[in-house]
Amino acid sequence: SAIKGLKIHPDGEYIVYPMGNKVCVQEWKTKKMFFLSGHTNSVSTVAVSPKGTFIGSGQINHIGFKASAKLWDFKKKICIGSHELHKVRVEALAFSSDERYMISLGGRDDGCVVLWDCIAGSATGTAAAARQTTGDAVTLSPLSLRVNSFVTGGDSNLRVWNIRAESKNLDVVDVSLGKLRRCVRCIAVSRDDLYGYAGTTSGDMIKFSINYPADPAASVADIKPALLGCLAKCGPWKKGKRPDSVCYSQGVESILIMSDGCLIVGAGDGTVDILDEINWKGEFPKGKILDPNRPHFRALKSTKLMACITSLELMETALLQGDKRILLVGTRTSEIYAINVATFDPVLVVTCHRCAINDISFPRGMSGVFATAGGGDVRVWCVETAQELLRIVVPNFSCSAVLFSADGKSIVSGWNDGNIRAFTPLTGRLIYCIYNTHNKGTSALDMTKDGRTLISGGCEGQVRVWDIRPQCQSLKKVLKEHKSPVSAIQVSPNDTEAVSAGTDGSCIIWDLVSLSRRQVMYANTLFMCVCFEPLGCQLLTGGTDRRVAYWEAGSGNLARELEASKLGAINGLHITQDGQLFVTGANDQVVKLWKYQEGIYTHMGLGHAGAVTCARFSPDARHIVSACAAGSIIIWKMPEVLHAGKILTYLYIFIF
Repeated sequence: SAIKGLKIHPDGEYIVYPMGNKVCVQEWKTKKMFFLSGHTNSVSTVAVSPKGTFIGSGQINHIGFKASAKLWDFKKKICIGSHELHKVRVEALAFSSDERYMISLGGRDDGCVVLWDCIAGSATGTAAAARQTTGDAVTLSPLSLRVNSFVTGGDSNLRVWNIRAESKNLDVVDVSLGKLRRCVRCIAVSRDDLYGYAGTTSGDMIKFSINYPADPAASVADIKPALLGCLAKCGPWKKGKRPDSVCYSQGVESILIMSDGCLIVGAGDGTVDILDEINWKGEFPKGKILDPNRPHFRALKSTKLMACITSLELMETALLQGDKRILLVGTRTSEIYAINVATFDPVLVVTCHRCAINDISFPRGMSGVFATAGGGDVRVWCVETAQELLRIVVPNFSCSAVLFSADGKSIVSGWNDGNIRAFTPLTGRLIYCIYNTHNKGTSALDMTKDGRTLISGGCEGQVRVWDIRPQCQSLKKVLKEHKSPVSAIQVSPNDTEAVSAGTDGSCIIWDLVSLSRRQVMYANTLFMCVCFEPLGCQLLTGGTDRRVAYWEAGSGNLARELEASKLGAINGLHITQDGQLFVTGANDQVVKLWKYQEGIYTHMGLGHAGAVTCARFSPDARHIVSACAAGSIIIWKMPEVLHAGKILTYLYIFIF
């Protein structure tokens, strides 16, 4: 969702993008990743210096708190500078063309431009980004030749800035827009600094002149940037008539100026066009009414993606055989497309969930694939290739639980609209839907090995038992014990019992034969996860008290407690089929591998950029799959030999 969040390093071998509260630097050819850690909240914007020496990043923070902007050394992957001169949010970042300054723009609560000297390591100037009579500034772009100038734009404002060489003060000149009222979303400046384009939320583009000299010491007092026109794409040509102006639906979100003068435009509706100026001799035939813009471009090539475009980056020296120029497109649905400029055919390169992932499930006895549940869809992934195999989309709803039936013929999922939906695992076709299972949404699911009994938990606190048949799915029993949402459900290994964990501090074992409560356990915590030990004699729970508790399944007594996290709640918990190891994931963004009998953790995995929401062992116990609130999925390789304190290595990670 970060505007201009996808960046290509000048060497053409790395891409840079935000991932939760980290900045990810990924090698394009090998997909190897490096993480820049240090932000305390989600990263809102990133920038790469023109020569690739530095990376800049800014974050979001809570209302009333300062938001930090950080400067990173690309080669050493360390933070070399930071400031907290913005309030709440850093809206945009850019580097001057000589890499001397990092320019940061604050958000709506701040409204300031801050100049950071990369050599001295200190802030040298600050100024209000917009006049009080206009709206907020939301984007900025540096000039190419003049090293101490840049352009900012926003709601009804477009300004050209100059940094005084002696005093480091900021001088600003407004581009006079006259009666034109536009909200600028993106800015691109030509390589010779003669003109620039500003994309607007109205779907057209403002062209303005700059004409600043390349010498930073030269005076610009007599040079006034001017509006050249408000331009749009041409509609269908009609003989003897003025062509209609076609504005981009949902606004222009990103603009690139190519070396031959053509424009690459990305729109909010997913359209990506290469535009060229039309060769119209003379004036257009005048219309009856004055148009707010004039048709000026024709589309040479065009394609349509399925989501809002947030970033456009041209990879001139792509490491793909035969391709000289590759256009990388980032979208708001956490996807990166590679478009060959010659053919203009999009190829999906990176994809993942756009928001928090709620659940992970493996098929019984099969370790090659797994399913994940998130906002709006259920996805099936391949473990070895880290590629998406299937996407099942249910728009506008969030999937809170997912599982494979024991025979592997269906994927059963619970949704926040209160319905339980089952799909085929190969095509994603809907098999059946149980409507209105819970009036406040379905929050947890599990199924017996024979596939005949399904147990569901809801946000209203009820546990319901369903009889599943091919012809019909009927309700067997409603169990009303929990007073708060049911966070997890698991069936015992012998299929005669099921345990449900609730956020009311109770964990209840149910008898699936008599359909009644058999045992209840209370603790001063909000239970988030529960798991049976493979023999069914004990069970593990995790919750907001940061502890993992061992419980006797027969008596309901507490056997042992372990402090599994020092910072936040335990959200994910799973045990291997031999009962020797278990894994935990918590709000501290760490995945830990534990010995069950000894109660000590032997390995920990660092890499998530948000609270870990779930973690699962593969059935062959060779991999651990974990997911987090930032939308990333990490496949961890199980260590061959257990050594205390050793860090887990990750095989693949799919994020954006």
